[in-house]
Amino acid sequence: MTTTHPILESAPLGPRWPCLDPFLFCAHHDDSYPASDGKMGVQAVEFEGREMGSDFSAKDGFSMYHGEQIPGFPGHPHRGFETVTLVRKGRIDHADSLGAAARFGGGDVQWLTAGKGIQHSEMFPLLNSDQPNPLELFQIWLNLPARNKMVEPHFTMFWNEQIPRLSFGDAAGRKTTVTVVAGSLDGADKALPPPPESWASQADSDVAIWTLALEPGARWTMPKAAGAETHRMLYFFVGQSMSVDGEAVNEHLAMHIAAQRDLELVNTGKDTVELLLLQGKPIGETVAQYGPFVMNTQQEIMQAMQDYRRTQFGGWPWKDNDPVHGAENRRFARYPGATEDDLPPLAATA
Repeated sequence: MTTTHPILESAPLGPRWPCLDPFLFCAHHDDSYPASDGKMGVQAVEFEGREMGSDFSAKDGFSMYHGEQIPGFPGHPHRGFETVTLVRKGRIDHADSLGAAARFGGGDVQWLTAGKGIQHSEMFPLLNSDQPNPLELFQIWLNLPARNKMVEPHFTMFWNEQIPRLSFGDAAGRKTTVTVVAGSLDGADKALPPPPESWASQADSDVAIWTLALEPGARWTMPKAAGAETHRMLYFFVGQSMSVDGEAVNEHLAMHIAAQRDLELVNTGKDTVELLLLQGKPIGETVAQYGPFVMNTQQEIMQAMQDYRRTQFGGWPWKDNDPVHGAENRRFARYPGATEDDLPPLAATA
């Protein structure tokens, strides 16, 4: 019988959640946007008391972020890492310096390799003028090893209909559902293939990104990680209470958990418990970061800044710095080279 505590460290959840190598950053945006002004933006009266252009206030239950009328993040650069964006509710309009564009949401995931440099925008169009426009998403930053930091940028979409969702019943028939964005589960590879130059594409990286939902009373044993060096962070963000291998958790926490052993998760509350898992073998390299640039040395950061000033990472092919893709409730992606996915809409608030 092991005596090692299953939760090695823990911290209360805030707007930005603590991460372990190979992950750099995890933000949980959960915004209760009101009905729109009819132009996909927030009604002007709601702007009072906000630092417009840099509003992270959560005033009245939402932030405008760097958006002026439509909330979101207008065009900005990245180099040296990847963004993985999981949208649980609402819509995101993406545009980038490759010429790619997308509207996605309701369970869709975007995976963007910044590599040697890309500009992109992430705007949150409010499509409903007669009802609220809730938005909930995770944005996760996954580091790239030094050998891949200057690869060509890559944009891809994982559509909700393509992402595996595995259901496990316990002895009492209570269900745990695991959504497998990346990694393997139940002895077989389940997830869609990550971008080719991602750390997640390396054979021994052991990267996993899962969301878990446990019904009240449900028990599920999370199998141990494949790698001896793997890090695991488990984020408890919805529900009343749970336990990790018998250790009670009665508040929403970020937990560094033991990765090299099976752990039984139990929902001990009366409501559904939801969790996010980020797992991976550490890259183990020095990280130098300045805002949207993540490299290995300060000299490389200075070079990134100089390159961006000189080249704009390929320029910005859009008329506006905060483009949105019309008022129609559709999902689509247009990739560099003009190939396009066009999907049926989900419910407006999904």
